[in-house]
Amino acid sequence: MKPKIPKPLTIEHKELHEKLGEVIQEGGKIGEAAKAVAIVLHPHFVKEEKYALPPLGVLRSLAKGKAQTQTQTKEILRMSDELKKDLPTMLKEHKEVVAKLKTLIAEALKEERQDVILFAEKLILHAETEEEVLYPAAILVGEYLKRANT
Repeated sequence: MKPKIPKPLTIEHKELHEKLGEVIQEGGKIGEAAKAVAIVLHPHFVKEEKYALPPLGVLRSLAKGKAQTQTQTKEILRMSDELKKDLPTMLKEHKEVVAKLKTLIAEALKEERQDVILFAEKLILHAETEEEVLYPAAILVGEYLKRANT
């Protein structure tokens, strides 16, 4: 069985995508700034969902001391290693996303759109959570499984 991204993370990504889409649909300078965010964010989210977040799906079972199947362990190790290797690129992409979000915030400030400002700030916080918690945890899952299976 392939590891699955924890449901709260899947829902959060979906909600962020949907809200970004709504802001883009508004058009104008805010819509254009949101579109610039989407251009850099979408491929980044695809990579996260491919290999950065699925290893987190086994955290609960690992915390309970449950063993993973050999196939699942192999897949998690592959994903975790890919994240570890690509981490500098992922962090660089976050900087690009945050720069675009700051442009979105600037446009939203001009139009006094507090809702858009709050959304952009939420997305920046999401990136920080990934950098400080989720990515390290996904890498640690792989490191733990390597040690447990040697």
